[in-house]
Amino acid sequence: MTKRKKRTQKGNLDFLTDDELLDMRMCDLKISIAGTVIEERIEQLYDELAERGIPFRPHCWLSDEWFSPDGVPGIAIPFYLAHPRLMRLERKQILDVEGGTHEWFMKILRHEAGHTIDTAYRLRRRKSYRETFGRVSAPYPNYYRPKPYSRSFVQHLDMWYAQSHPVEDFAESFAVWLRPRSRWRTQYKGWPALKKLEYVNDVMGELVDRKPLVTSRAHIDPLRTVRKTLRVHYEKKRAHYGLEHPNFYDRDLRRLFSDSPEHSKNMTAAAFLRRTRTELRKSVSNWTGEYQYTIDQVLSEMLERCRDMRLRLSLSEEETKRDVMILLTVQTMNFLHEGNHKVAL
Repeated sequence: MTKRKKRTQKGNLDFLTDDELLDMRMCDLKISIAGTVIEERIEQLYDELAERGIPFRPHCWLSDEWFSPDGVPGIAIPFYLAHPRLMRLERKQILDVEGGTHEWFMKILRHEAGHTIDTAYRLRRRKSYRETFGRVSAPYPNYYRPKPYSRSFVQHLDMWYAQSHPVEDFAESFAVWLRPRSRWRTQYKGWPALKKLEYVNDVMGELVDRKPLVTSRAHIDPLRTVRKTLRVHYEKKRAHYGLEHPNFYDRDLRRLFSDSPEHSKNMTAAAFLRRTRTELRKSVSNWTGEYQYTIDQVLSEMLERCRDMRLRLSLSEEETKRDVMILLTVQTMNFLHEGNHKVAL
């Protein structure tokens, strides 16, 4: 292979191994929004805003995560969504790709657009905003205590994210209102959350053809300035999603499996959990909204305890899978109710 061809491959992310990618600094990825599906989806957002008569267009840039910074009416989009190779690495490292489908991406983008509208028009300074959504000066939590059955909040992003802080409540309400063909009046009829949607509808009506008050086009923490390696980035991200999770007690596992001699020829519980791990993780994540990585850490603990206690199946595989899924879901919901749910990075 010629030196020129080696240099070409080295600059192409598709030719790099996982280890080579992980050792790269984020600022050296040399990727951009231009020419990607991200660009198309931003244009879709602009079309949705135009249909509502809102003249403001939030600017977007690549960074290490999703966010809309205080004081800047723009949206940072995570780097991995700009390249299929980086999306594959994200999935391998975190087991999920947040915003990795068109529908998921647009849900998050509409939410972040709500923050930009809030900032651009200084909506949170209004007394009516604070009366509707709450005190915006309240400390932003590292954890929040969701109430899954509350009807005082819209349901848009997973994990009842509207309940984490008043500004998130507004952004979630805005996203529900903005979604094309949204039937929010019907969907939330009889809910206290309907008043929040009506407030958003009234305020957005006031903004038709109005220029924004905050016009900063700054890029906060753009990818080109982020000097940490991908390896350091993912170590931090995994620690954030995986350190605090439910405790599974030996008693629960003994109810599901057995160490009785009569079951000594059955499949080991550890082998069963290894085989069904992906299915269990995805199913429970879909039901609870919890991150797959967090659930996978819990499954790892379960697997280790089953191995230590030499547990084996005592029921059929289908019955066992059903019972494990129920236990995992219940424990995850208990975890959420205990107020230990982490706000996303």
